[in-house]
Amino acid sequence: MTRFLFILLLLLGASVASAQQQPGHDACARDVTRFCRAVMNNGDGAVLACLKQNRTKLSKGCDKVLTEHGQ
Repeated sequence: MTRFLFILLLLLGASVASAQQQPGHDACARDVTRFCRAVMNNGDGAVLACLKQNRTKLSKGCDKVLTEHGQ
């Protein structure tokens, strides 16, 4: 799951070397587990699509991370 969230951050345009990576990771980790567990093994695009489909249910922090990254 950690690998997946790392790749999700890359999809969202987050910098791997950035110290700001952790807040984005933390912001969406719970939402991915709650809403997208069933598609976690289907690839990063599937999880991102799942997060977008569940946009109205996401935490404010995860919604903000997606918005800040043009999603």
